[in-house]
Amino acid sequence: MGFVVGTISILISSSVCLSLLLVLINLFRKLWWTPIQIQRMLNSQGIGGPGYRFIHGNTKEIRTMKAESIRKPMDLSHQVFQRLQPHIHSWIKIYGKNFLMWNGPKAQLVITDSEFAKEIIKNKEKAYIQMELEGYLKKLLGNNSIVTAEGEKWSTLRKLANHAFHAESLKNMVPAMISSVEMMLERWKQCEGEEIEVYEEFILLTSEVISRTAFGSSYLEGKNIFEMLTQLGIITVRNVFKIKLPVISQFWKSIDGIESEKLEEGIRDSILEIIKKRENAMAEVGN
Repeated sequence: MGFVVGTISILISSSVCLSLLLVLINLFRKLWWTPIQIQRMLNSQGIGGPGYRFIHGNTKEIRTMKAESIRKPMDLSHQVFQRLQPHIHSWIKIYGKNFLMWNGPKAQLVITDSEFAKEIIKNKEKAYIQMELEGYLKKLLGNNSIVTAEGEKWSTLRKLANHAFHAESLKNMVPAMISSVEMMLERWKQCEGEEIEVYEEFILLTSEVISRTAFGSSYLEGKNIFEMLTQLGIITVRNVFKIKLPVISQFWKSIDGIESEKLEEGIRDSILEIIKKRENAMAEVGN
């Protein structure tokens, strides 16, 4: 009996050790071997770029450069690219118009050459697949957005977008836009002699215009959705260059992760509630 128990214990221990070894090998392949091979292959084709750093890629450098850029006072000019994307602006000077950078262990080929950009956009041979969204960006844009859709799905979404932004549709939105601007100007009149934060005012104006034009009679619900989307957008931007550690991120959620899930659920529920109200209103009209 003792021999059997001992054998089972050895087998279990061996299985656990083998599983851990396989996990470590997979992590090594994903976090080091594959990125280094990609980097060597592209370097051999004349495409350079900042070197890959274990796990983080170039994210630490990017965050540092962005922080330094934001700290500096901005001149009154339209040259905002070097302030918003200081890493790309700097690396173009060093590595040329096309270069390789790393968002964690994921390679990103930056193309600024106009001819290459045209070829990618045309994509005649379907060689360039759409990027697969994940993390916060997936929560913000959804699973089937026009940004990532392909084929028949993309055509359907494009037709819907074209209809929404057709000249006649935009003309019908003008009264709602005028109403929102008039409300803003009335608020400004009440602040005569006081400083006004124009940036905040135009964010509010944008939310009101979109809410009125997109949701109509469901204006307040639409405004709530816009505010939740804004918060989700802030969380997404805040985490663009933060790397989630494999395995650990599956069991431990950050404060932003928990908040983004609540916002995603709130947005979905609010949209479904508006749709349900409209369906009920149409049913009452039909009856």
